[in-house]
Amino acid sequence: MAYIAEKFPMTRVLNVEYTHLTPYTFTSKLRDLELPESKVKDIYSAKMSANLNLITKQKWVLGTNLNYRYISASTEMSDPAGLQDFRGTEDYHYHSESLSLTYFSRWFGRMMVYSASASLDGSEKHFERLRGIATATMVLKADANTKMTVGILVVIDPTVQTPFIPAFTYEHKFNRGFVADIILPKSVYIRKKITENGRLSIGSELDLTSFYLYNIGNENKKHEFRQIEINSGLMYEHYLGNSFVATLKAGAKSMMRSRVFEKSASYGSYIFEARSQTAFYVNVGLSFNPFIKKNSGTIISAV
Repeated sequence: MAYIAEKFPMTRVLNVEYTHLTPYTFTSKLRDLELPESKVKDIYSAKMSANLNLITKQKWVLGTNLNYRYISASTEMSDPAGLQDFRGTEDYHYHSESLSLTYFSRWFGRMMVYSASASLDGSEKHFERLRGIATATMVLKADANTKMTVGILVVIDPTVQTPFIPAFTYEHKFNRGFVADIILPKSVYIRKKITENGRLSIGSELDLTSFYLYNIGNENKKHEFRQIEINSGLMYEHYLGNSFVATLKAGAKSMMRSRVFEKSASYGSYIFEARSQTAFYVNVGLSFNPFIKKNSGTIISAV
């Protein structure tokens, strides 16, 4: 299975990113108590990931995914009575590791892709949560101009409120080099190749920021912070040669939901919730894909 004429594969074997956000204010609620408006003065994150195929056979692939994210945030917050200001910088570490099995078959003459994965995440202190994900995807169309699939994703995790998520992907090549690239519920992009080795995209992407908190207040319990985000803006990718791709992203980050809940509870049973203003972000990245190789003038990227 290969994506042809693709210098910018969706799955990068090795990837490093740095993101910086502009300051923004937020309102919040601790249990049923409304808190004064607060401000995030400075926040940035560094992210590293690796996607490796361990065993590849004709009908199945065993792979692993490794992720690490570091976040540094400087905040100004007031107590509920407005009598004291709290200023400080906190650092957070989050990592996840997963093992996945992908199987290819046919059903009523159509290509089917099944996958199952188990992931373990945590912080610099402990491993925290074990999750499972299973998917089934049917390829509806795949030719030189259009690729379309439909499927279902099942999440095995007591913290999620929606364990069943429908999935849909659509890629279509228009005239003058424009490409519609839709992966629901993750992203919607319009892409355009502007140079031999450069591609410009405009659109939106769903993202998630998560990390674990310890000993909040006087509670000797573990909590998780989880924030759902939508990044909208421009992305430029440039193939540097020798399997390296540089990426620059910029735009607006909308933080839809920010919640803190006990590790043993669900995302809906939160003790803290924040509603944030939109912030602007800049992201730079560098990825390495050693499986890109030239074949008769065409770049082949094995995914």
